[in-house]
Amino acid sequence: MSSSLPTTLGTAADTVSSRNILFIGGTGVISAAAAERAVALGHRLTILNRGRSAGRPVPAGADVLHADVRDAAAVREVLQGREFDAVADFISYTPDQARAGVELFRGRTGQYVFISSASAYQKPPTTLPIRESTPLKNPFWQYSRDKIACEDLLFEAYREQDFPLTVVRPSHTYDRTKIAMVGGWTDIHRMRAGMPVMVHGDGTSLWTLTHTRDFAKAFVGLLGRPQAVGESYTITSDEFLPWNQIYRLFARAAGVEEAELFHVSSDTIAAHSSELGPNLLGDRSHSVVFDNSKIKALVPDYRATIPFADGAREIVTWHDQHPELQVVQEDYMELCDRLYERNVRT
Repeated sequence: MSSSLPTTLGTAADTVSSRNILFIGGTGVISAAAAERAVALGHRLTILNRGRSAGRPVPAGADVLHADVRDAAAVREVLQGREFDAVADFISYTPDQARAGVELFRGRTGQYVFISSASAYQKPPTTLPIRESTPLKNPFWQYSRDKIACEDLLFEAYREQDFPLTVVRPSHTYDRTKIAMVGGWTDIHRMRAGMPVMVHGDGTSLWTLTHTRDFAKAFVGLLGRPQAVGESYTITSDEFLPWNQIYRLFARAAGVEEAELFHVSSDTIAAHSSELGPNLLGDRSHSVVFDNSKIKALVPDYRATIPFADGAREIVTWHDQHPELQVVQEDYMELCDRLYERNVRT
């Protein structure tokens, strides 16, 4: 929607036109890497957030506006007179928040990108790979049902009000700060202490992990693309691994030659932990393999190049360098010990 003429920049292999982009958020796992890439490619990036996160710094060259996006009046004030080629909303989770986004950005942007979740796809899936045409249905996890409701509202705004919507559905996207195992650092602690480590199910269900730097390649590539309006896109890696292998890669990265893994059904874990249950039953316990052909057709040079073996080493190295992040959760320790004893007795 920006009236300025685009400026072509970049190398011959990676040529883009400079776009005027707004990120709502901008310092999260997904958005921080996307912000870095957008700036590196020469886009004019504005980040709107509350200014309270120091964990992932805003890239040099980005313009930062401070306002709480839930305060519509404050947002209108800081955005007064501004229009954008694309707005990316990383922090809307409920229909009320999505509705507010429509009201705030209608007529202000040529594209509104809503970051949904691949957990919204049908669980359990009836066919693999999962495509954009896979039904949206998740009876297990309220987070996913809220994302579905957001999509329903936003697509209605697209159909009835010509709101320029694009939906992006990432799956498990990580950076060096995020340990993919259910117990987080507690599982690394147990591995290094020679303690048995719990894996949900039998450890053979397939899981897709995507490094945030890989995700950013595809995500930034679709910003400001008019042919993406009215469409949804899955963005993930094409690498899928059984959970047993994921845990073993973490063990190897942590310097543990052979971790002792024991298996507990996701239903059993859910019965003993109301905190872990919805995520396990609504996402992690199911095999997920994704078809990325649609995003690759739009962004032809997109290819995820960071294998999770490298990602696991990056994660463990980062945590070893930051002992303040090495939090052992006593309630999870107790749950693992209790379910391990239950396994031994049965």
